[in-house]
Amino acid sequence: MLAGTSVTARILDVAGTSTSVLLAGEGPPVVLIHGAIECGGALWTPVIPALATDYRLIVPDFPGLGESTPLPRVDRDSFANWLRSLCDRLDVVRPTLVAHSMLGGLATRFALQHGSLLSRLMVYAAPAIGRYRMPLPLRYRVLRFAVRPTPANLDRLQRFALLDKDSTRARDPVWFDAFSEYTLARTRERHVKATMGRLVSTQAQAVPSEELARIDVPTALLWGRQDRMVPLRIAEPTASRHGWPLFVVDGAGHVPHIEQPEAFVETFRAITGVC
Repeated sequence: MLAGTSVTARILDVAGTSTSVLLAGEGPPVVLIHGAIECGGALWTPVIPALATDYRLIVPDFPGLGESTPLPRVDRDSFANWLRSLCDRLDVVRPTLVAHSMLGGLATRFALQHGSLLSRLMVYAAPAIGRYRMPLPLRYRVLRFAVRPTPANLDRLQRFALLDKDSTRARDPVWFDAFSEYTLARTRERHVKATMGRLVSTQAQAVPSEELARIDVPTALLWGRQDRMVPLRIAEPTASRHGWPLFVVDGAGHVPHIEQPEAFVETFRAITGVC
């Protein structure tokens, strides 16, 4: 999955957990947090080379996913302690924090508690910022894959997450097949299953609007227009209510950085003011 990228992979002791982290690039620091997916930070590799030309990228595996060992608990305090410790270990000062999907709620609460440690928050297709109920077709696919992590069940989940899986895979079939195989391998690890279960059961819950209103770090929302997992309508009222700019990538479902990597990078640069 990392072939052809100028990425350094490290294993760090962070807040008592062994954390795998990918490092690339130079420039303003950006921490990329993946969502609830078994493969961890490697999900970001389609856009790492392009982003690394302008930013210093810090891409960890969330504890319990990818190659990182789990935390005793998955809650706002343990997440905050882990993220602060990670930044301390790597001398990362006031990064842009980007959080995808199920990790968006924890990142948002981090910005509420520790906004002075960030320069910017980017909430990316996260259910916790609005009124959200997991779609029944998604719930069915998630449960089926959790019980039986087979290639067929992964395919069903991917086809719901992606607007057009076949076109997405055709862009780079070697990478996409490696990503799928690695995801399957990690899914079969007991602690990965447990972490996924905790995230799915707790991190779709909405952050109260009054808490969102107290975030004082510059915040932007980023979404795929055709997202079926966390529809765009979740983001629109929150963007309007709090004055947060909402950036939308066309031709993409839940993971625009995989489906439309060039458009994602262009949008990312627009959000951060890098041309």
